[in-house]
Amino acid sequence: MIKAIFFDWFNTLACYEPPREELHSRALRGFGIEVSPGGILPGVLAADSYFFEENANSPVGKRDPKEQAKVWTRYQQIVLDSAGIKADQELLTKVMKKVGELFQGTTWALFGDVLPTLKTLKQQNFIIGLLTNLAKDMDPVCRKLGLRPYLDFVVTSEEAGADKPNPLIFQTALQRAGVDASEAIHVGDQYKMDVVGARGVAINPILIDRYDLYSEVSDCPRIRSLTELADYL
Repeated sequence: MIKAIFFDWFNTLACYEPPREELHSRALRGFGIEVSPGGILPGVLAADSYFFEENANSPVGKRDPKEQAKVWTRYQQIVLDSAGIKADQELLTKVMKKVGELFQGTTWALFGDVLPTLKTLKQQNFIIGLLTNLAKDMDPVCRKLGLRPYLDFVVTSEEAGADKPNPLIFQTALQRAGVDASEAIHVGDQYKMDVVGARGVAINPILIDRYDLYSEVSDCPRIRSLTELADYL
């Protein structure tokens, strides 16, 4: 019997506002390159997959500055390549700097299916937890977005001392929820970090694939919206 449901944060419950594809589009426009946000989005998603794979292998934030710079340079290169933009190192560096400046003004926004889903789950007496690789204190942003009434706890990588897919962060969530692994579900958007990570401690994983990136995945439930979650409880 499922008693607890854990949720990933980025691209599961929340996204950046303004969207990153819009920031990249605006940055490129400043250099005379016109690409719509829609034309940038596939590259951002591909770059995300690269970054999350890197982070799963070795947390990027804990690498030395030179290695971090390499990862972020490659990230930007993937975005531009996917949009068909040939950029030399000078342009690449300028675009990265501009995107970074624009990114400073971003906030978080919830997907439209989040609050209705969490409200329903809370009414059904499920224990609800948030698991995130973000190290920052999530309480202020959760309160601002109206999530706090529905969350029983939040586990950050800083608190757990490990990033997903490390078992420690999932084990910390189980301890906070007071349930066995067989009584929990973890919902996340990254296959290696969320599905493989949860399964590594025997938690039942559900992959939320909002952008249809994992059509080949068949070894776990795959949903496109949180409204589909009820089918697996």
